[in-house]
Amino acid sequence: MQIKFHKYQGTGNDFVMIDDRDGSFPMDDSKVIGFLCDRKMGVGADGVILIQNHPTLDFRMIYYNPDGSKSLCGNGSRCAIAFAEALGIIKDKTTFETTDGEHDAFIEKDIYHFHLHDVKTIEDINDSEVFINTGSPHHVQFVNDIEAVDILPEGSSIRYSEKYAPAGTNVNFVEQVKSGIKVRTYERGVENETLSCGTGVTACAIAASLKNYHSPVSVETRGGQLTVSFEKSDTDTFENIYLAGPAKKVFEGVVEVTL
Repeated sequence: MQIKFHKYQGTGNDFVMIDDRDGSFPMDDSKVIGFLCDRKMGVGADGVILIQNHPTLDFRMIYYNPDGSKSLCGNGSRCAIAFAEALGIIKDKTTFETTDGEHDAFIEKDIYHFHLHDVKTIEDINDSEVFINTGSPHHVQFVNDIEAVDILPEGSSIRYSEKYAPAGTNVNFVEQVKSGIKVRTYERGVENETLSCGTGVTACAIAASLKNYHSPVSVETRGGQLTVSFEKSDTDTFENIYLAGPAKKVFEGVVEVTL
């Protein structure tokens, strides 16, 4: 089976993008998903994204982690918007459906602004840790030196801890700096550190607001710079949450899948 694909990245978070408007992709085949994401045997990516037709909205986006599980992906959504733009499906704004429902977005000077759903609940764990669901679950831990964190063992121990069993959680480490915050993320489903995680960055920016940071929050990831803006209501609900940053095409090709 041959699959035509496009490779996109959003601040180093990379994805195999597939135009599946004809419905030909073997959906929910975890072996195919795993092969496409494999950096040695396949194309190599943090996830696979399908763009499909939708009966009323501009398009439907389906995001797969390398293990075949589905979730909301913030950077993936921004890349999907860029891909839909390149396909001629949208122009400078869009409304589309993804894992957690309907979202809107707009494009301004090659920056892709993705509108996330409101965040109504923040679970305080202790003075340095909180849990926030931004469409995907995120444990946020503030640290003094982010470069000193051993991401794989520390992130994995929290991801698989009894507190978050059985589904697990994404794990983010945050350092406060004068210009904003620095973030490193261990992603559930990828089971490794990624250069950037959009929903994680969003959770970290909201957590930073609890430490007197104001919108918009500038976020430095290993893959580049992102901005998160939001409004906080009188009921402590975070509204009008936008994740903004670049999304770029890397290359395209055809891969032979023989599994």
